[in-house]
Amino acid sequence: MDQQLSYLGVPLTRPKVAFFDFTSCEGCQLQILNNEATLLDFLNLVEIVNFREGMSEKSDNYDIAFIEGSISRPDEIKRLEAIRHNAKIVVALGSCACFGGVNQLKNRFNDLNWVKKEVYGDFPIETIEVHPLEKYVQVDLKIYGCPIKKEEVEKIVTNLVVGKSITSPEYPVCMECKANENICLFELGEPCLGPVTRAGCDAWCTNNRRGCWGCRGPADVANVRQLEEIMHKYGFSNETMLDRLECFGGFASLTKEIKKTKKPAAKRKK
Repeated sequence: MDQQLSYLGVPLTRPKVAFFDFTSCEGCQLQILNNEATLLDFLNLVEIVNFREGMSEKSDNYDIAFIEGSISRPDEIKRLEAIRHNAKIVVALGSCACFGGVNQLKNRFNDLNWVKKEVYGDFPIETIEVHPLEKYVQVDLKIYGCPIKKEEVEKIVTNLVVGKSITSPEYPVCMECKANENICLFELGEPCLGPVTRAGCDAWCTNNRRGCWGCRGPADVANVRQLEEIMHKYGFSNETMLDRLECFGGFASLTKEIKKTKKPAAKRKK
């Protein structure tokens, strides 16, 4: 690991990297550690100086901060701001960091005191509305997914180290699903957000006959109104569609218009 890295003959410096977690299940960080086959190659690209889930040593001297989790407490805001101050690059790691994730579902109740009472009873707890990282600090890069796709992280980190540009697919998951020669899950009676969700996961869920829940957020060409028509064609209600669209928070800006109009679902195909 001490061997000098180079790219096209140009010496490269291994950036110092730190991993942090806020309100989350820490599954995205676990994906990094589960990278058994290529973990050593990944570690050879960077110098990890802070990673609570994987090491006991820690340092505040880092170039890149990978942050998992959403912000749900006042103290997390201050800690996030301190990390942003130290880091040259902040990477939002996973759906919680990018959109609020599953945690932001409590915002739908529009009554934080009621949520606290239902969840915690009389136990005192400090909690606020859940928001993604970019609500409070500048985020330089987002890695989507719940959990993240470890192969995608490897590619992004490699591009960061060698100075190559980083892009995410503009097309939806349906493109990857069709390329993998899957049967459309709507035809199998399963609702799916593949037509509007950002690709890049290689149709991870739909390959396994599970309808997409939109954890990667909207594709650049997402047409939610067309998705509504597809849902109705196959007998699924607006409520079913909204449950999926609102699950991870990525479609928050697109669901308000859907809520204004309600169409009755067509009779479900047998």
